[in-house]
Amino acid sequence: MQTLVALMFLLAPAAVIYLAHHQAWARKIGVVVLCYLSGLGIGGAGFIPERALGVAPLVSELTIILALPLLLFCLNVRQLSSVAGKAFLSLLFAVAAVTSLATLLFFVYRHDSPAAADLAAMSVGVYSGGTPNLAAIKAGLEIPNARYLAFHSLDALVGAMYFLFMLTLGVPLFRAFLPAAEEPVPDVGQTAIEGVDQDDYRPLLRPGNLGQAGVAILLAALVVGLSLGFSELVALVYGGERNSAVLIVGLTTLGVLFSLHRRVRALVLSYRLGMYLIYVFCLSVSSMVSFEELGRMDATVAVFLLVVVFGGLALHATLCRLAGVDGDTFMVTSVAAVGSPPFVPMMARALNNPGAILPGMTTGVIGYALGSYLGISLGLYLRSL
Repeated sequence: MQTLVALMFLLAPAAVIYLAHHQAWARKIGVVVLCYLSGLGIGGAGFIPERALGVAPLVSELTIILALPLLLFCLNVRQLSSVAGKAFLSLLFAVAAVTSLATLLFFVYRHDSPAAADLAAMSVGVYSGGTPNLAAIKAGLEIPNARYLAFHSLDALVGAMYFLFMLTLGVPLFRAFLPAAEEPVPDVGQTAIEGVDQDDYRPLLRPGNLGQAGVAILLAALVVGLSLGFSELVALVYGGERNSAVLIVGLTTLGVLFSLHRRVRALVLSYRLGMYLIYVFCLSVSSMVSFEELGRMDATVAVFLLVVVFGGLALHATLCRLAGVDGDTFMVTSVAAVGSPPFVPMMARALNNPGAILPGMTTGVIGYALGSYLGISLGLYLRSL
């Protein structure tokens, strides 16, 4: 049964891609959004047997760590110099927005909810870094399991709402509200990516292309192996378990280093392979949302999450407009902050701007590093008031 569920996750995006190529309405919605909605439907309808519930987390973890280097292989690192300053500035605005709103909500609810300081801390940590930071904040502040699980479960739903908005209405809205992005630096590999239909996966099935696809997968597997070894080494030196943030740093760094070689950048099929794995990731991760658990939550948790995410998004966009940060940079850094680096490629795909992946990934990694410190520090300070 577990094998069948895994095959469903791996093959369902192919059906979605076929649908998008043959139905205008599906093409308009987009493959990423359809995969997200399909996952929510699969999880909400209870199609996954209880004994196979562990398949979705495993598939999501494996696909994303393999997808990240595949997506980075074809990128032109020289493009980072033109957006790096704006990307870091946008990340600073994102952190400032969620921190200020979470602190404001603490003062609103401090007398009505004993959990206000913990909710503020978790909100800042998870929305300036990512879900791995949430576990670190729970341990650092000794947050009760019930409170942590309630926040984590609703976080999955609110996160799905945020991503669906950003991938659909957010693109035209923020491109109209914010300045246009600068033209990317031309590059052979990059031009090859942008000059074709990125959702046409038939080239992967042609016998003449199997060699290139195989080389790309082997290189990605090498990057994954080295990154896992590095994260295990760090865990061994400093004690404790392997850290997801260290793994992401390793995958990103090695993927970028490999992309410096022109022959690696010429493996243009690696981008399609990586994006297909991203579609599998979208479907599997969204299938883990539990609507039953969401119905038993304290309304205060929902208020914190909705205000910090969507209020923080509006405040972040306003600050970027005042500073002249372009729309594409804002959107990828917002996704990196609200979600985590693995979600950046989805946003870059919706923007049809592969060059936006690198600044988004870079700021996302920095957010990983900052998230736990910010969350724990804010929680301790607010508890002391």
